[in-house]
Amino acid sequence: MSFTTCRLGTLPDAIAPDGSEVRGLCSTSRGSLARFTLPPHAVSKAVAHRSVEEVWYFVSGRGQMWRRSHDRDEIVDVEPGVATSIPVGAHCQFRSLSPEPLEALGTTMPPWPGDDEAVAVHGVWSPTV
Repeated sequence: MSFTTCRLGTLPDAIAPDGSEVRGLCSTSRGSLARFTLPPHAVSKAVAHRSVEEVWYFVSGRGQMWRRSHDRDEIVDVEPGVATSIPVGAHCQFRSLSPEPLEALGTTMPPWPGDDEAVAVHGVWSPTV
């Protein structure tokens, strides 16, 4: 077993398939943690994941997250203190409704496998990023 210690970077490590900025944090063989940032009043692209599930915990900003899986379709308000799950294959999209960025810590299980993981899907809002 090895230990990893990470510090949040000031610049994004990548742009997620949904268009949000990603700052990677720690990763293990079973999961990874990153901070996702969507600019003020921005709307992400809608995506679905082929093999990973995620849990997001919102830390700043205010907005909404849309998720659809099988016969369930919902839009939830998100703000600091709210956590959401994104099951494998669920369609999801989020948007910022505040003058500050919408930011969330996200755990991906298993760790993000690469560029082919996310598939573009039709969302409920027109993306701006």
